[in-house]
Amino acid sequence: MRKYAAEAIGTFWLTFGGCGSAVLAAGFPDVGIGLLGVSLAFGLSVVTMAYTIGPISGCHLNPAVTIGLFAGGRVPAGDVLPYVVAQVVGAVIGAAVLYVIASGGPGFDLAGGFASNGYGDHSPGKYGLGAAFVTELVMTAVFLFVIMGSTHGKAPVGFAPLAIGLALVLIHLVSIPVTNTSVNPARSTGPALFVGGWALAQLWLFWVAPIAGGVIGALAFRWVADER
Repeated sequence: MRKYAAEAIGTFWLTFGGCGSAVLAAGFPDVGIGLLGVSLAFGLSVVTMAYTIGPISGCHLNPAVTIGLFAGGRVPAGDVLPYVVAQVVGAVIGAAVLYVIASGGPGFDLAGGFASNGYGDHSPGKYGLGAAFVTELVMTAVFLFVIMGSTHGKAPVGFAPLAIGLALVLIHLVSIPVTNTSVNPARSTGPALFVGGWALAQLWLFWVAPIAGGVIGALAFRWVADER
């Protein structure tokens, strides 16, 4: 149970820290952190938790990562469902705490999106379904490729959290304009439950594309590295 609790706590931190930076700080008058700041916040949430709970649970924080690592032969089948449940629970709690804080500010309105992921009219750049799907698929595939490689037995010891966190920063820098960046079904689910409506209607994409991408990325690395 300790590793599942660690996953819930870690995913809470990723959702609260990453989405909180977008909701509370991205557009703050005069000193807003903007796209770069939000990208860094998501990356830093992973780096800090990877060093903290990595030895306990592996610090997946993401159903697409857990399922991808299973496909890549790194996670036993019995851990997949408990990890995913723990991650979703952590993300929902993170979104709930963020809602309590954000709703105490003037002018707060869930219609602003609450850091939810979307496509079409709900994409920051108004990108369509196809572009959103390809973005989430490719970004998650590369993310798993980096995770598999940086945690490989021959990789430099102790640097995996930095490689993974920096990869997530780059992913956000590229894809925030397209989908507000998911690459993580749990992170998408937390805010969507509070926004409801369109966010829940579009949530399917942010489960299907990241999971498919995660499996592709993990299998690609397994092939390249000749892991059997």
